Amino acid sequence: MASVTKKDDALTGGCQCGAVRFRATLPLGESTICYCRMCQKATGNAFGWFVHVRLERLEWTRGKPATFASSNLAQRGFCEKCGTPLTWQHNDRLDISAAALDDPSRAPPTVHMVLARRYPWLAHIDKLKVRDTSTDAEYADFMAAVVSNQHPDHDTAKWPPEDRNE
Repeated sequence: MASVTKKDDALTGGCQCGAVRFRATLPLGESTICYCRMCQKATGNAFGWFVHVRLERLEWTRGKPATFASSNLAQRGFCEKCGTPLTWQHNDRLDISAAALDDPSRAPPTVHMVLARRYPWLAHIDKLKVRDTSTDAEYADFMAAVVSNQHPDHDTAKWPPEDRNE
């Protein structure tokens, strides 16, 4: 089984609003892309991207996820405040949402699952037109006006900051 390579001793991550944060001690297990309909619906995306972590290697450092029994065999964890998908768990197997990591590039996918449910257009996604701020002035103006309320991609002592409304 391929695993996330060791750069530091742990990876951190959390939800979009910052109410739930975690720390996962390395090494992590395989990183999977699953095209099953439950993963699609749970993530609101074309696939779920999860990385395996042993239960004893995961620490919730701020808050804890709420859970939903998405089937008779598994539970999915998510932030109750913002809805960010965080975990998939079956008995003692726990996978965390790779996109919830502060640096998702540290958990590149190693396995595809349930390919029969993969949308055919995913095989050609690299052929789509690219909207870029250097060539699309309207898009550049929109992006320049964005002020993110998202938790930063690193641990913080407190969130939200003192000068911001919750």
